[in-house]
Amino acid sequence: MKDAAHLLRLAGLFLGGFIIFVLVRQALMPAEFGKYGHFRPGALNDIRAHTVTFAGRAACEMCHDDQLTVLKKGKHIGVSCEACHGPQSIHADDPGKTKPVLPDTGKLCAQCHEANSAKPKKFPQVITKDHSGGEVCKTCHTPHNPKIS
Repeated sequence: MKDAAHLLRLAGLFLGGFIIFVLVRQALMPAEFGKYGHFRPGALNDIRAHTVTFAGRAACEMCHDDQLTVLKKGKHIGVSCEACHGPQSIHADDPGKTKPVLPDTGKLCAQCHEANSAKPKKFPQVITKDHSGGEVCKTCHTPHNPKIS
């Protein structure tokens, strides 16, 4: 019976911990959490409250068809303009108001193309410090059509 009392105390400790967990969880979780699985319905309203900053590829193509022609021939055809050039809705709304800053290809290209064993073997990868000798990528490559220039 002495061993049973020890097990009962242990079970009581676990039960007390579980009750505290449930109470804390109830206090911290939003009321509508779980209505759609692990999604909170109010999250959509929170997202809608943010200002739109991306213009979308179609807005870029309207004015920059020369770059689109080069891009269509290259391997970056599937990459959104704003993935490299950043959010451009202000520029698209009034091109004279802001001029996009050209990205630093030395840093930008490495974000996708720095060698990493987790990437597919067919994906172009380099060790930038060995590959370029310190030169930025656009010295030898055209970003919209990145084959060696």
